[in-house]
Amino acid sequence: MRPVYYCAFWLASLASTSGAAPIVSSPSDVTVIVDIKGTYSPISFSEMRREATQIIEASGVRLGWRLRSESANVTFNDLVVLTFNGSCSFDPAPPLYDELGPLAFTRTANGEVQPFGEVNCDRVVNSVRSAMFASDYAKADLLLGRALGRVVAHELVHMLTKSGRHAREGVQKAALSGRQLIAASLPLDAMDVERLIEERRVR
Repeated sequence: MRPVYYCAFWLASLASTSGAAPIVSSPSDVTVIVDIKGTYSPISFSEMRREATQIIEASGVRLGWRLRSESANVTFNDLVVLTFNGSCSFDPAPPLYDELGPLAFTRTANGEVQPFGEVNCDRVVNSVRSAMFASDYAKADLLLGRALGRVVAHELVHMLTKSGRHAREGVQKAALSGRQLIAASLPLDAMDVERLIEERRVR
């Protein structure tokens, strides 16, 4: 049986910040700040951005991307922060680590969803590897990027709708298998598209 991985939320106390710089205009509706803690594949991260952007923009929400190092002393109209832990690159020789736990999680504080999330790259890599066949290894970096993009899109829906709700179909399902993460397509469910549109309308 192929492993299936689940989305989780993390309870945390988050300190507020003050004294921010003036807002910088941007063509995007939401800026995604990427904080990479370990090693990563540029090919995978390029594909991750493309995949997540394509999924979320089905709702009309435009994403912009910045590294954390590019974002010091800058304030954006609307932003989320995603931290990538572990090795975000495909290693043909599987490392030894704890396979249990979610691929990613979005933080909550006092019952409210926060614009902060974390991705466990080691677990995403393991999920991708579990679903690959011989011919897939030639495009491992792209498949990993596709999977990361879908994990990121899943967490972005939680953040942008401020809800822990999951869907019955599509990228927002509570549990996604390795095959679903690297399949040719995994869009948003129509209800999730509507929720994102409605959230942007009321802002």
